[in-house]
Parts: sequence; structure tokens; C-alpha cells
Amino acid sequence: MIVGEQKPIPEIMKTIEPYKKLLILGCGTCVKTCFAGGEDEVATLASALRLACKQQDKEIQIQEVTVERQCENEFIKEAANAVKENEAVLSLACGAGVQAIVRLFPKSPVLPGINTTFIGIQESHGVFIEECQGCGNCGLATFGGICPVTRCSKKLLNGPCGGSKDGKCEVSKDIDCAWQLIIDRLKTLGQLDNLKKYIPPKNWRTSISGGPRKLIREDHII
Repeated sequence: MIVGEQKPIPEIMKTIEPYKKLLILGCGTCVKTCFAGGEDEVATLASALRLACKQQDKEIQIQEVTVERQCENEFIKEAANAVKENEAVLSLACGAGVQAIVRLFPKSPVLPGINTTFIGIQESHGVFIEECQGCGNCGLATFGGICPVTRCSKKLLNGPCGGSKDGKCEVSKDIDCAWQLIIDRLKTLGQLDNLKKYIPPKNWRTSISGGPRKLIREDHII
């Protein structure tokens, strides 16, 4: 899932300063799971902003709406009337959600209320870790399902460096050495021969270095 965290209140206050009618638009999927942009977070942020505005003698009307997903037009359209009724939209979605709203409502200012951080998993309640960088050329089969591009601090593709100790990365004792995890995993699977394969330098053209990417599924186009 996409993991994000809400921007600090002072930063949001500065962003919304020009507007007196504001829609806070939540997203009920990824950012809800990481406690950043679901219905509860919309309500909490709205209360905090109303209080902050009152303290600054700033007049503001805040409307609260949450849709299932802000990255799909089908769901965004449910908020169409609310968008039109307000001067600006404060989106509690990832960067893709913000831009999806911009596409659908080009005349409305759309402000990000969240910092999109990474693609990851919920390791435990309230703890999220990065697992994928969306590089566009997945090699997890070779590495036993553990990604060295994301989880190795040096993004090494052909074995560990000399800096790890006791299974921990030299960058921090709190970081597991990705290659120790890979080796242990391949041993468990009986696939240690994978380590004999030379992995050529990463082709980053499938990632962010080649401009915005696009995926077209011809079998789903109507």
C-alpha cells in the first residue's frame, strides 16, 4: 500500500490561508490504513484547523467528505458537489490522489494535506516499513522475495557489502542487512544457486529516471 503521513498543522494553515471555504477530502483506502487520511483523520484535522483558525481570528467554513479512493474518477465524482461548493480542496490522499482530483476539477485549487512517503506494509499496528520502490522491473524471484533495491541501503544486486555485522546494516543497528535476509531465505528455499547468477546493473529507465510512466491494458480498454 502507499504509506503517507499528515503534514504539520502550521504548514497546512499556511497553505489554506487564502481560503474561507474549504473541503477536506479524505481517502478510505491506503492512507486510512496508515492513519493519515481516512474519515477519522478528516474529522480530527477539521477540528484542529477550526480551533487554529479561531485562535488566529480567521473566518473559515470547513466541509468534511471521505471517498473510497481518490485515485479513481468513479469515486472522486461522489465529491463533485462538495468540490464546487468550496473555494479549495485539502486532499488527505497520496500525491496520485491529489493529481487525480486536479484532472477532474481543473478550476479548483487542490492542496496536499499528506506527505506521500513510500510503498510498504504494516509490520505491526502503527508501524509501517518500506518494501517496494516501484522500479518497474521486479527481480524478487531471484532474491527469494526480498528486494535489495529497497531494503539494502546501498541497493546492491550481487551480494552483501563488507559493512554488515551480526545480520545488521552498517547504516544503523535497527536495519536488518537485506542480503543476510536474502541468503537466509534462499537457504530455506533450497535456492542458494541463485547467488551464482550475475545481476547486471539496474536499468533505471523503467523507474523514475525516464519521466512519468504509463501502463496500458488493451484487454481492459472500452
